[in-house]
Amino acid sequence: MALDPNVQLFLQAVEQQHGPPLREVGLQQARQGIALMHSLASNVDIARTEDRTVPGPAGDIPVRIFSNATEAVLPVVVYMHGGGWTIGDIGSYDTVCRKLAIATGLTVVSVEYRLAPEHPFPAAVEDCYAVTTWIARHGDELGVDGTRLAVAGDSAGGNLAAETSILARDRGGPTISFQLLIYPITDGTMGFPSYKENAEGYLLTADDMAWFYEQYVPPDVDRKNSMLSPLYTSDLSGLPPALVITAEYDPLRDEGEAYADALQQAGVEARSSRYDGMVHGFLPIDGVIPTATEAIDEGAAALKYWLT
Repeated sequence: MALDPNVQLFLQAVEQQHGPPLREVGLQQARQGIALMHSLASNVDIARTEDRTVPGPAGDIPVRIFSNATEAVLPVVVYMHGGGWTIGDIGSYDTVCRKLAIATGLTVVSVEYRLAPEHPFPAAVEDCYAVTTWIARHGDELGVDGTRLAVAGDSAGGNLAAETSILARDRGGPTISFQLLIYPITDGTMGFPSYKENAEGYLLTADDMAWFYEQYVPPDVDRKNSMLSPLYTSDLSGLPPALVITAEYDPLRDEGEAYADALQQAGVEARSSRYDGMVHGFLPIDGVIPTATEAIDEGAAALKYWLT
């Protein structure tokens, strides 16, 4: 399918800014840039937001709670934000989580895990697992039902959600009912054909991904390490059901769909859903790309199905 006309207009606007690639722009400016992009999301009001901290392996981890109900104790979705493990925070993903909480009718808890390069692999994984485990055991302290819990995330956050599900199984951690993986990173080798087909010109470039890996992964870590690349986990059986959302013009498209296939082959109830004409990172930009609302609604329907 051709590139969606709304995406074309968005990419043209981005190109007119003549911004340098990530490896040239610098870390702080890159972090400011993701906040600017997320400001293109249409704003929404929600009944309850609350900032808290929960214990983590290296100190307290900030979280933000979103709920459209003021009194009910609801199932909970632990959300891990995108940004190549290097940029993004609970502030830049505030609107996405608001919309997910409204669309699902559930409580969403967004995790501000430690970022690379200050905190390289596997700091982000351990933070997300720690938050998920704590919420499952202490949900009443946050006003949520920790016994009915799902994980979700986009891009690097999709990677962290997948890894959290694997760690929960392997470490005897909490029961996770479902995983929503939105254009997730699953293969550190960057070897799938979509990396060449969509190498540049579609917002996220192959060179951007190489830069993200350089920030996050120490040189001595095997890119097929299963805590980095869930696709190389030797046994994927017994994991939570999954919906993997992918975008047609995305370097990560093939590895996301390959992970859904691998889960199916391991006996997990999983499926992939490709959004034709879309690029990586389209979910938060519903202010200019209406299809983003369709993806949020699809993910929300799956979360409601498995948690209620």
